[in-house]
Amino acid sequence: MTRDTKVVRLAVIPGDGIGPEVVAAAVPTLRAALEADGHRLDVTSFDWGGERFLRQGAAMPADAADLVKQTDAVLFGAVGRPDVPEHELIWGLIIGLRQQLDLAVNLRPVRAFPGVPTKVRDTDGVDLVIVRENTEGEYAGAGGVAHAGSGHDLGIEVAVHSRRAIERAAHQAFTLAGRRSGRLCLVTKSNAMRYGYPLWDRVVREVGEQYPRVQLETVLVDAMAARMIQAPRSLDVLLASNLFGDILSDLAAVLAGGMGMAPSANVLPGADVPGIYEPVHGSAPDIAGKGVANPVACMLSGAMLLDDLGHTGAARRVRDAVAYALRDTRHHTADLGGNATTADVASAVQHAMEGQEQNA
Repeated sequence: MTRDTKVVRLAVIPGDGIGPEVVAAAVPTLRAALEADGHRLDVTSFDWGGERFLRQGAAMPADAADLVKQTDAVLFGAVGRPDVPEHELIWGLIIGLRQQLDLAVNLRPVRAFPGVPTKVRDTDGVDLVIVRENTEGEYAGAGGVAHAGSGHDLGIEVAVHSRRAIERAAHQAFTLAGRRSGRLCLVTKSNAMRYGYPLWDRVVREVGEQYPRVQLETVLVDAMAARMIQAPRSLDVLLASNLFGDILSDLAAVLAGGMGMAPSANVLPGADVPGIYEPVHGSAPDIAGKGVANPVACMLSGAMLLDDLGHTGAARRVRDAVAYALRDTRHHTADLGGNATTADVASAVQHAMEGQEQNA
């Protein structure tokens, strides 16, 4: 069957907490951006998450990966609710789905938008990307508990690092750096960890030989944490393991105004597999249902989705509209120090996009 390139088939998993709210704000923005180019958005929604777990004992069906493979990409809201054990939803939905699709790389861009306040001084012009290995490390799930309940419980957590996984993430990072400034920082801890991170150092150097125009710098993770706050504009593309990438990307989000400004993509470069695009702020149950969640991270995740599907013009419209709306503090939600609602921000972005078309 011939694929209709005029139609983007989007799987939507609103999930839990504020997930449905930010997704509901983002989807019309993506639709309008595509329609401006004569394309159409076809949405299939899946009710996977906490509610489904309480009803059926599983956050998603066994054939979830097969279902989303029938679409071009997945927009994911959030996962987690207080009345369901966290591991049931994390491993039973978002990490489980990433692993079933073998989404090897997590991309976390961090951009400081003009007019958005941050807790860190002098962040103007910050624009970096963290490339995070997405399938192994401490998230491989290897380990267990010995002597459970004996009073001498022993938790065993095994970090797994393979050449194949490191190479996949490294190629993505070098390619991205080559398209940007030509600078790449590998985040490591090989001075104290004897096996996994020395392997990272060695493999990344080997991959780097294929990218002679990219300058590779190796930085210890603790030094990188300090540098990220002290000199963030010295950074462009960072390559990190699953654990280090998780921690540093949340830290880096502060440079852009916080987690409500932090988009992400989970992808398998070079493969015909739908990526999962998601804001990383979590389900935020304390504000769920109040209509005050910041939808920008979800909108920017949608822009990443559009870029990856080749709709670069639509992606640019979303980012430009977000940037324009955020210049006005009336469109800042509480996490940015303002009083705007989720609907206010969505409306402001929509109006900004309409203004773009009128001025085109």
